[in-house]
Amino acid sequence: MRTHLRVLFRSSLLLLSIGAPALASDLHAAPWVCRDSRGAVGDVGEISLPAGSGPLSITLGPDLALWYTQAGSGKIGRATRAGALSEFALPTASAGVQQIASSFDGNLWFTELAANQMGRITPAGVVTEFALPNRGSSPAGIAAGLDGNVWFTQLTGNRIGRITPSGEITEFALPTAAAQPRAITQGFDGNLWFVEQAANKVGSISFEGVIREFALPTERSSPSSIVAGLDGNLWFTQQAANQIGRITPDGVVTEFPLPTAASQPNAIALGPDGQLWFTQLAGNRIGRITHSGAITEFALPTANSRPSGIVIAPPGNWCLDAHVWFTERGSHKLGKLRAIAVP
Repeated sequence: MRTHLRVLFRSSLLLLSIGAPALASDLHAAPWVCRDSRGAVGDVGEISLPAGSGPLSITLGPDLALWYTQAGSGKIGRATRAGALSEFALPTASAGVQQIASSFDGNLWFTELAANQMGRITPAGVVTEFALPNRGSSPAGIAAGLDGNVWFTQLTGNRIGRITPSGEITEFALPTAAAQPRAITQGFDGNLWFVEQAANKVGSISFEGVIREFALPTERSSPSSIVAGLDGNLWFTQQAANQIGRITPDGVVTEFPLPTAASQPNAIALGPDGQLWFTQLAGNRIGRITHSGAITEFALPTANSRPSGIVIAPPGNWCLDAHVWFTERGSHKLGKLRAIAVP
């Protein structure tokens, strides 16, 4: 009972940390949605980044700013809700920075795939790097665990890694060889959930390192990203199959095809409306899927923008921002799309 209460309490903290108080399914008239701008669902705004930035992953920081990796320039970027930009260089050149996530230690952590390192950056921009025990592990996905640690995938090392706030690393080998674990997220069931891109599976790992794997119905679907939904299930993208998948904590999988062919759904995140929002890398769209599986797509104004990462917007003063933010790797921009209409 105590363990269940701990998971419930920390799961509540996870929701609060992303600025999502008491999300409801119909928020058009919600008084706690920010009124500092008006607009309809699907309205898009864009912010240009320095040439060659190649923004990839994006997350909401503990300082309530947006933090993102710049795969092109090898830097970490920061943007305020108002669009003020900052950049932070990494100590290791050509580190191959990939995914970034906020942690409960008050910092942001990121993966350096080419350098075989984990990185930590404070809200003030101070960077520390931690080498992995095994060469060629290729750290990729990353997530804050409710156990207070940061968990990450090793794409070629075929392991799930755990790093403490002080930098102590533990690794857990996957049962399936050459599975290529990519994205990882904290589930509301108390486990971490991840996708295995090459093995075509979704897996879970407990804080103690117990691993389960679930095969997907569609062959070679190439699952690439995963997030916990407020319905208690895990939602993931199937990039090659052009589908969004849903898996229950018991491993029951349902798949939802996208309306636009060959759109390559990539990253997925929880939106301010309580639904799931995802990027369509080749389709040049942002998509939304409800818990019942209804899909809506929104075209982006910049051609070939290659939307890559997505996250809920930073909250305002005592209000919830109505947008999701995303990276445009192809056009070197940040974008924001209104998820809730504000009259």
